[in-house]
Amino acid sequence: MTMRWRFIPLLLLLGACAAPDGAEVPERHHQSPARAELPQTLPPMKTFAPRPADMVVRANADILRDFLDLAFEMESGRALPRLTRFEEPIDVAVIGGAPSTLGPDLDRLLARLRSEARIDIRRAETTATANILIETVPRRELQRAVPQAACFVVPRVAGWQDFLANRRSGALDWTTLERRTRTSVFIPSDVSPQEIRDCLHEEIGQALGPLNDLYRLPDSIFNDDNFHTVLTGFDMLVLRAFYAPEIRNGMTREAAARALPGLLARLNPAGERVAPEPLRRTPRAWIGAMETALGPRGSDARRRGAAEDALRIAASERWLDNRLGFSLFAYGRLALARDTEAALNAFARAHSLYIGLYGENDIHAAHVAMQMAAFALSSGQSRVAIDLIDRSLPAVMRAENAALLSTLLLIKAEALDLEGRGPEAAAVRLDSLGWARYGFGSTGEVRRRFAEITALTPERTQTGT
Repeated sequence: MTMRWRFIPLLLLLGACAAPDGAEVPERHHQSPARAELPQTLPPMKTFAPRPADMVVRANADILRDFLDLAFEMESGRALPRLTRFEEPIDVAVIGGAPSTLGPDLDRLLARLRSEARIDIRRAETTATANILIETVPRRELQRAVPQAACFVVPRVAGWQDFLANRRSGALDWTTLERRTRTSVFIPSDVSPQEIRDCLHEEIGQALGPLNDLYRLPDSIFNDDNFHTVLTGFDMLVLRAFYAPEIRNGMTREAAARALPGLLARLNPAGERVAPEPLRRTPRAWIGAMETALGPRGSDARRRGAAEDALRIAASERWLDNRLGFSLFAYGRLALARDTEAALNAFARAHSLYIGLYGENDIHAAHVAMQMAAFALSSGQSRVAIDLIDRSLPAVMRAENAALLSTLLLIKAEALDLEGRGPEAAAVRLDSLGWARYGFGSTGEVRRRFAEITALTPERTQTGT
């Protein structure tokens, strides 16, 4: 059973947002404008347009290593004795009652799987013939059965009731499969359209192929850091390899390792010319510390302690990859309420590391930039906030993260208001609300997020001159 850990991706700790000593807070020598108010009627929901497939710039030797760890291990570290996959064509069906946005997002995902991964996959006429069944369940009911799972996929069952009847049996054990014939994907019905889409991408991706998540992967949805929310070019290449004729049901790890060099040279010839980047495995102690730090349970002190442990392990491993960046990011988020200086130093280090590794147009750096921009806004540094956001927007658009995009735009609108650029602020704010409809869902949740951002803005001082 695979499951997607979901920590809150947009954490704004308002208690930490007082201006630091010596910070320059802009002052207005005229009456300050009133705070922006959310319109009674929100604009229409915005969605992302289709875009060209991502290029994969990775050494094939590294992709081979990652493929084997993704295909022959579970998230727990338990080994899988054989590779399993569906025989094509693959039929997908949605059990009735799903939210209206699920269908279009599913159709777009299946189109990408056909064009990018070259998998023969389509919507089924009926649930009776489907290889992959998708059912939405109220979040409380889903988590009552599988605590802490945002969504998950299981083999051999046909829907929620069948899952409940078999969940304590050996039927759901992926290690006993000889081949995949039927899986069920379970997604909460009462979350935002983006969360539903994100679950579709990861869980259908895992229903088709990899059952593992690897924190070392910088360019994959199969990574519990959750920075990537839709299947990437790397993911599509892995899935294409899964369904290539050289790979067969029942293959052992050793047999797959023999088949993959020639297969990857055929699918990704550019990867033959890229130098490999040896990476050590991620220690279970670090994974456990991150799960504690970012999970929904435990006291604030325990979570902060776990983040500190993860950062110490990253230092002892001498990592200079995305795992160090994620350690710094997690530590910064959890330290922000108690030690602002340490948190901002961690964010600055993470931001610099990510840009050094992956360039300016990077989704990892954009997540960190959101935290830095929120603090810059709260301390009155409007220009810093705007610059951070403007540099981040292309990466966020490419990653199709509407929740992050909406938050960045709301922060930018507040910063523009601080600079007295009211008409520009109003246009940006309106744009952000369209993305918020997709990223956050309900009007109530959009209003809550809007209130969080506006509360970050410092009061403009009136001097009477």
